[in-house]
Amino acid sequence: MIIFVGMEEDEYLGQYEKRLQDDLVKRCTDAGMMGGTLLESDDIECKFTDALARPYLTDAIREYQQYPEASVAWAGFLGMAVAKIWDADWQSYQQLAYADLLGPRGFDDMDERILTQVLGYELDSEPARRICDILSKCAVAALTMIRHEEIEPASPRAYYVFARTVQVLYRIGASIALFLLGYKLERL
Repeated sequence: MIIFVGMEEDEYLGQYEKRLQDDLVKRCTDAGMMGGTLLESDDIECKFTDALARPYLTDAIREYQQYPEASVAWAGFLGMAVAKIWDADWQSYQQLAYADLLGPRGFDDMDERILTQVLGYELDSEPARRICDILSKCAVAALTMIRHEEIEPASPRAYYVFARTVQVLYRIGASIALFLLGYKLERL
């Protein structure tokens, strides 16, 4: 996501994003949900920045006060869905809109819709439980990191840190999906 801020603020946000991403990659690797490296694709990243970030952030910010963990974790589910669709059907991937991933109750059950209808898991299956568990742990870790930043609530910095946090969770979810699909990085 491209957000224009001052150079000093951009440096701070970049460092925050890197610390968070490194921490979450380690957590996911330790849980057996990644292979030690963030798996990425420009296509998947661009889908977020070009089409999904704005509507997702609108919903997530609205839900943050009552459901902070969900407002962060659901970005991971979103990343998983995009990666799965990208891998399975390029044509569908190109047409994918945020509304296509919402559940019957909208944002509230987007996680369940993605788990069952996009990823193909039963809600009570072991893979679904593992995915929910790791994304929940990542969201809690991210929220803890936000709190440790001691940012003034409702400030511009708070918004930018939240937006970067959501983007990292999206990347983490996409990387988990790619890892589960068998993708890996190999040195040439």
